[in-house]
Amino acid sequence: MAGSVNKVILIGNLGADPEIRRTQDGRPIANLRIATSETWRDKASGERREKTEWHRVVIFNEGLCRVAEQYLKKGAKVYIEGALQTRKWQDQSGQDRYSTEVVLQGFNSVLTMLDGRGEGGGGGGGYEQGGDDFGASGPAPSRERRPAPAASSRRDDLDDDIPF
Repeated sequence: MAGSVNKVILIGNLGADPEIRRTQDGRPIANLRIATSETWRDKASGERREKTEWHRVVIFNEGLCRVAEQYLKKGAKVYIEGALQTRKWQDQSGQDRYSTEVVLQGFNSVLTMLDGRGEGGGGGGGYEQGGDDFGASGPAPSRERRPAPAASSRRDDLDDDIPF
């Protein structure tokens, strides 16, 4: 393999409202706690089991911080793409501690709100930081918000709903 990959994809629910802090020069930093759960049926007892894993997510991208601050609420379902980072810090007693977080920063960061309007406190649009928009953050295209093509458009035949 020629290189390495550090990419995390999560689909989960916010355990609390986003916490927004600001750097000394005014740039926002958003902290999220996202819960992912898996469920299964216990073979021995037949009862349903669930395991929830909590993830710390830190957003340094200004556009995504703005979206998190304005639209995300506790319980909202989100899709995120970021990278794992572990940082070392010292607690009050001087002991070294480590925290591993999913970091959204720079070009390969994605935050998409999966809830529809009025559901779970979420919004219903997607925002991402991708390679083609050179730092701009804006809504990802979605079928609900796309205007109908003009009658003379050649794309009319490409906009069919395919049944499979």
